[in-house]
Amino acid sequence: MIRRKTIRSYEKGLYFKNREFKGILEKGRHWFADPFFNARIDIASMRDPWLIHDNLDVMIKSGLLDNHVQVIDLEDYQRALVWIEGRFAKILGPGLYALWKDFKKLRVEIIDAREVRFTHEAAARIAKNEDAACFFSVVDVPESHKCVYFKDGKYVETLPAGRHLFWTGTAVNRFFTVDLREKILDVSGQEIMTSDKVTLRINAMLSFGITDAVKSVSLSEDSRQALYREAQLALRSVIGALALDSVLNEKENVSNDLISAVQNSAQSLGIQVKSFGIRDIILPGDMKDLMNKVIEAKKAAESNLIMRREETAAMRSQANTAKLLDNNPTLMRLRELDLLEKVVSNSKMNVVLGEKGLTDRVVNLL
Repeated sequence: MIRRKTIRSYEKGLYFKNREFKGILEKGRHWFADPFFNARIDIASMRDPWLIHDNLDVMIKSGLLDNHVQVIDLEDYQRALVWIEGRFAKILGPGLYALWKDFKKLRVEIIDAREVRFTHEAAARIAKNEDAACFFSVVDVPESHKCVYFKDGKYVETLPAGRHLFWTGTAVNRFFTVDLREKILDVSGQEIMTSDKVTLRINAMLSFGITDAVKSVSLSEDSRQALYREAQLALRSVIGALALDSVLNEKENVSNDLISAVQNSAQSLGIQVKSFGIRDIILPGDMKDLMNKVIEAKKAAESNLIMRREETAAMRSQANTAKLLDNNPTLMRLRELDLLEKVVSNSKMNVVLGEKGLTDRVVNLL
């Protein structure tokens, strides 16, 4: 009928009698009479700061634990951050908790999770805790990106690059990460008829960048696909209004017209078009042969024109020379001597003299 219980320095005794909590027993030896075996003492070690017991709610309501434990009673919208000995230990959700405060240094922060975005000076350390995945949505925004945040279907803010934490369970959160870097869009295999009824197969290339992340995710399910569709329409509108020669010879003007045609629609999607030009123009087989013949005829005509121009220049030069020699006998004489020198130097010349007096004339000529 006499019972003894020894409690060590790091323990507490939870004393129950007739299933009612009667108080805390401190360290030492405790003797008590229990003839009907209605008493029970549960030993709790304070080295584990968490007081876990089936009758915790009854014990706390009695008020007999107030000097020994720190009680944490969290509503549905509340969370708690627990620090033990200066080190982050645990995240607590809604519920009733008790921690021994006599053995270790405790610090508890109560957070209102209705403020969904979680900001804290130790957020990086908290995010690494094993409980973080159960309580947080962790959003990592890469460099050169932005993240558009919606809460319960309403836009809240645009998040910069970095790590962001959001409480789960208190709202419906949606996140859309947007790449702000310049991107290339290939608009390939477009068959378009020009104004002079020539069907072309065109490959174009468009470069763009997102300037308004909110518009890009709010106004279109897929802004890239929407821009591709607008680029197709712009190609058909601009190329269809031009003749084949204009498409082939005025590519810079065509590029400017394409940008103008697609820019307004792109801006409404939060996109800026930086360049839009034709990369390849593929002609039908028969048209290609015809173009080759046209080019060949043009080149032949240009060649004939050049030859005629050179011949005319040569004849004009000869006419000027003849006129000059006719007006200047001495220059004519020098010209004759020059020709005679060329003849003598390049061949053997035999002079046969037969008529009297011819010798004198030849000598005078030489």
